[in-house]
Amino acid sequence: MADTTGTGLPQPLAIAWGMQETPQRGPARGLTHDRIIAAAIEIADDKGLGAVTMQAVAKSLDFTTMSLYRYVSSKDDLVRLMQDAALTAAETVELPGDWREAIRMWAGLIRDAYRAHPWVLEIPRGQTTVLMPASVRAADLGLAALSGLDLAADEKVAAILLVSQHVVSMVELERSLAAEGRPAITSDGVAALRKVITAERFPHVGSIMAAGGYVVDGESVAEAEGVDDEYEFGLDLLIAGLEALEHRRRGA
Repeated sequence: MADTTGTGLPQPLAIAWGMQETPQRGPARGLTHDRIIAAAIEIADDKGLGAVTMQAVAKSLDFTTMSLYRYVSSKDDLVRLMQDAALTAAETVELPGDWREAIRMWAGLIRDAYRAHPWVLEIPRGQTTVLMPASVRAADLGLAALSGLDLAADEKVAAILLVSQHVVSMVELERSLAAEGRPAITSDGVAALRKVITAERFPHVGSIMAAGGYVVDGESVAEAEGVDDEYEFGLDLLIAGLEALEHRRRGA
């Protein structure tokens, strides 16, 4: 992504950090970066990321498409700005004193943001994303949650990366299950599967299925709680791992 701002930064970064406040060329009264981004997010929330085009955003604002290009040079740049705005949380968050509860709260904030705007998961993540204000703010808060741990700085960065990736994977799974129009398998189908996925053929999975686990039938799925249990279990494992490392480092 080339520097088009004279700042040494790609345009989305310059705009997001307030280094490019005005259009590069030509007047367009009534337009602002914030208005353009908000309109694009509204379209994505309503119809999905694929429905976001420069033409669609311009039409929703009652401006010409060319007017938008005076503010944002491409759809890719607009998508980066949308991503940052969608994931921006409150700037002042009071974390619990216990680091375990603090990192759990931090993970919950990230989860809420992705759940509110799941189309963000379709946007590739790279260096530009990591350096956008929302990502920097989230990283700073995550590191604050771990500030009391006896870990090196790079280890803390790795820890919040692992926690955030767990959150992302669970939200993606949750979204995939919902998009599948679940469930396609009836109770009779589950019974049929249990005849072929047996403990004799698959000792571990088969045993779980025989006990009523691993797959949920159509009549029961309405009572299921998504992937909340898996999310919490994974977070428990990550926190327990950090706690064990902390005890080992301190010789406990």
